[in-house]
Amino acid sequence: MQHLLSIVIFIPAVAALILALVQRGGSEAADRNAKWLALTATAVTFLVSLFLLTGFDPSNTDYQFVEHYNWIMGLQYRVGIDGLSILFVLLTTFMMPLVILASWDVKKRVKEYMIAFLLLETLMIGTFVTLDLVLFYLFYEACLIPMFLIIGIWGGKQRVYAAFKFFLYTFFGSVFMLIAIIYIYYHTGTTDMPNLLADKFPYTPLHILGVTIPGGVQTLLWLGFFISFAVKMPLWPVHTWLPAAHVQAPTAGSIVLAAVLLKLADYGFLRFSLPMFPVGNMVVGPWAMWLAVIAIIYTSLVALVQDDMKKVIAYSSVAHMAFVLLGIFSGTQQGIEGGIMMVVAHGFVSGALFLCVGVIYDRMHTREIAAFGGLAKRMPSYALIFMFFTMANVGLPGTANFVGEFLILVGTFQVNTWAATLATTGVILSAAYALWLYRRVVFGDLIKESLRSITDLSTREKWIFAPMVAMTLILGVYPDLVTDIIGPSVTNLVENYHEALPDNLLSDLVEH
Repeated sequence: MQHLLSIVIFIPAVAALILALVQRGGSEAADRNAKWLALTATAVTFLVSLFLLTGFDPSNTDYQFVEHYNWIMGLQYRVGIDGLSILFVLLTTFMMPLVILASWDVKKRVKEYMIAFLLLETLMIGTFVTLDLVLFYLFYEACLIPMFLIIGIWGGKQRVYAAFKFFLYTFFGSVFMLIAIIYIYYHTGTTDMPNLLADKFPYTPLHILGVTIPGGVQTLLWLGFFISFAVKMPLWPVHTWLPAAHVQAPTAGSIVLAAVLLKLADYGFLRFSLPMFPVGNMVVGPWAMWLAVIAIIYTSLVALVQDDMKKVIAYSSVAHMAFVLLGIFSGTQQGIEGGIMMVVAHGFVSGALFLCVGVIYDRMHTREIAAFGGLAKRMPSYALIFMFFTMANVGLPGTANFVGEFLILVGTFQVNTWAATLATTGVILSAAYALWLYRRVVFGDLIKESLRSITDLSTREKWIFAPMVAMTLILGVYPDLVTDIIGPSVTNLVENYHEALPDNLLSDLVEH
């Protein structure tokens, strides 16, 4: 168990190295071997990660499975998990075998394709478990490279444009986080995250060019991290890279982007914004909540007018990520637990919806809504699966999304009734665009001649959907599977957050 966490991190990378050095690409047999090696590596990673769950003590709010080694140039390799990170790791390892299975029909540069996804898994897991700021930044930024290649090489007709837009947006946002990390090291002399608590950073108001900045350094550092995470999330108005990336990415790329990669930002908010900069969060957090409300309403309305299936789901994904942000910045037990539940639920549901689009795109080579209609007559299994995840996306009671949205709204209502009330309209709008999409694609008469020969779900496709259906239902009826794991850590986070806020902070903010 001593090196278990590192084993989970680097199994996919080792498999990628074997593919790169040993496996020759190009032939049909070589491509098949590459797929099976990638599937085996991701499946083994998931199975090994279950030992993290069985050995994890939820009542212990300290980091567990900690590993600490001296690295290069004085940098530290320090990793560990707590109740805030373990579910992010398990979500990643759970989804990656399904992502590989969804890539089974790929025929172009298969070896390189599998290497990109294996490296991406290592980098995403590393981001969720690192306990050193510099190592976090390296893992966080390195995730851009394989995703950039996945979109740019295996994407659609405008893949190069979408890949560069994705890279430039997210890379530019991370510059502000890098500046904040450099200041933290210069000010504290350490990048060890467990030691970087609120008392390390002054909150005396700053006066710059005649402008008073309440919260001082904490506010500026909070903004540095927030900008980076807001772009990665993405949050309105810096969200425009996501629809382009989703539309142009291959199906598996869209699944991993929605299910896991966007969650790096949610994890960052939990790990940095509240525990390290509570005063900054008190100053700017309410404004961020209103940005989330705008994002929920605006992107839901935009989804209503799309004519591309992927764009509808992409804008829906932005809206649901804004719900997560709302819950986290409420600073309440229910809000944060709901945000984490929503992260997990969105991983299953949004990933499955992008797979639903990929299924019919592979058969018809179009995502235009107008090209479909009456699929229930030819694809009854597909219609059932698509309906299930459409209802889950809407937040139907009995699904994991409902639990997440309900807890988020309850937590937000405790601190901002107007924000909670307006955000609730997003639930109504989600029903409008989701059911509108389903109605046009699945119901109606089968009048298009091109659809008369379309085939229903294959056995492989059913096996991909099955685990996501099961988890969406299980967490919907028994959410304690998640809340029991994260509860003590969230309680500790909320208590430390409120204890770190000075008693006279509110009056000082009003004064300044």
